[in-house]
Amino acid sequence: MSEITFDDFLAVDIRVGRVIRAEPFPEARKPAIKLWVDFGPEIGERKASAQITAHYTPEALIGRQVLGVVNFPPRQIGPFMSEVLVLGAHDANGGVVLIAPDQEVAEGERMC
Repeated sequence: MSEITFDDFLAVDIRVGRVIRAEPFPEARKPAIKLWVDFGPEIGERKASAQITAHYTPEALIGRQVLGVVNFPPRQIGPFMSEVLVLGAHDANGGVVLIAPDQEVAEGERMC
């Protein structure tokens, strides 16, 4: 593992958002869900493709708060443009578990 500086850490803009829409993404090479996430008035709505089907359905994601990196460049995933990286961690079986605040916070709050 290589060390980074605090300034390197600050360069990664991780914000709290709320999933406002979610749909299956059958065109993706690996099972995925398309997400539309509201990051508050400063950033607005951003789209993401997330390989989170092991633990989540699109319906269960609506209204859920998530953490996402909002300052990566957009990435084309098949026919879908992913604009944010939603954060998660792998469980013992390789499924992705979303990372989220354990209490409600305002959309757009920056991780500190």
